[in-house]
Amino acid sequence: MNVTLQPEVLRWARQRSGLDEAALAKKLGVNAEQLARWESDGELSFKKAALLAQKTHTPFGQLFLKEPPDDDLPIRDFRTVGDAPMLRPSPDLLESVFLMQRRQSWMREFLIEEGEPPLDWVGSASLDDNAVSVAQLMRQALGRNEAWASEASTWTESLTLLRKKIEAIGVLVVINGIVGNNTHRKLDPDEFRGFALTDEYAPLVFINGADFKAAQMFTLLHELAHLWLGQGGVSNFDETLEPVASDVERWCNLVAAEFLVPAHELRALWPRAETFEEPYQFVARRFKVSSIVAARRALDVGLISKRSFLRFYQAYQEDDRRIRRRSAGGDFWATQNLRVGQRFGYAVVRATREGRLPYREAYSLTGLQGKTFESFAEKLGFRPR
Repeated sequence: MNVTLQPEVLRWARQRSGLDEAALAKKLGVNAEQLARWESDGELSFKKAALLAQKTHTPFGQLFLKEPPDDDLPIRDFRTVGDAPMLRPSPDLLESVFLMQRRQSWMREFLIEEGEPPLDWVGSASLDDNAVSVAQLMRQALGRNEAWASEASTWTESLTLLRKKIEAIGVLVVINGIVGNNTHRKLDPDEFRGFALTDEYAPLVFINGADFKAAQMFTLLHELAHLWLGQGGVSNFDETLEPVASDVERWCNLVAAEFLVPAHELRALWPRAETFEEPYQFVARRFKVSSIVAARRALDVGLISKRSFLRFYQAYQEDDRRIRRRSAGGDFWATQNLRVGQRFGYAVVRATREGRLPYREAYSLTGLQGKTFESFAEKLGFRPR
């Protein structure tokens, strides 16, 4: 059975997926000329239309629209740098945001039913506030002093420590490098580093787990600064921390940088760092940040010249992309704890055990089914039913 669809809708589906004609044709098992005819006259088989929807991650019903729908992000987009054009969000980014919004909405209702008070720190800062002062307030709220990074020996340990502290003050923290649990749909750190969803009951931070650990650390603090400011959105800031178009992004960058690498502490450490062949790596290991953040902070506080920084940055770029594109393995349950988030996961399992949430909805919210969900619950400390 053939169907006739709008050619511009077919082109929209392909383009939003990031696939060119040749790549999509290969996935559909046809030649490029056949795909071009579909996008010209709109006539193809029902079976191929369903396959096209699957391969482009497009809801099947949308292919039958008279014109392409708006697929703008439902939250503010901070991903532009300078005069660069607004980036079209990929299906992977859109679905990740929609899923997190569903989780946040459920968690908000759960906490209100529990009688939990709103979080007074969400939206407590403004762009007029000094970044150093706000970074200090954030440290105090998390129970961290300026030397907190020295408590862990690796970036991974430091990130875990910080994530748990942030969850403890009421934030839903999710670190995931794929769409839900679909290992065939890896998120692209070149598209976005993370996003924040503000809410006075259930603020949420999503970190792109495809990025490498030291970069995730900066993103986590950057997105937390968004919550403190009360202005959520999607971020893909330049790691060089160069001036960006948005005042909000500039402010969040400054707060995150000061939280992670306090200026006065860096000045005190710098004479020792200069005795090493790679001073930025020494600083990065000390503060558990990426070496580019270490170098940029050294520039910010006047310890190196702009020329020295740019020379380092050019050498850094290739290494950066190579490292953060490595596939990360690891323990399945530890990974689920990051993808679901411990605070959120505990609330969902508790609600199902108490009969307040149908298991079907719990499976949908967590992406875990049947025995896998039960095993996850046991790992969180809940006994089998």
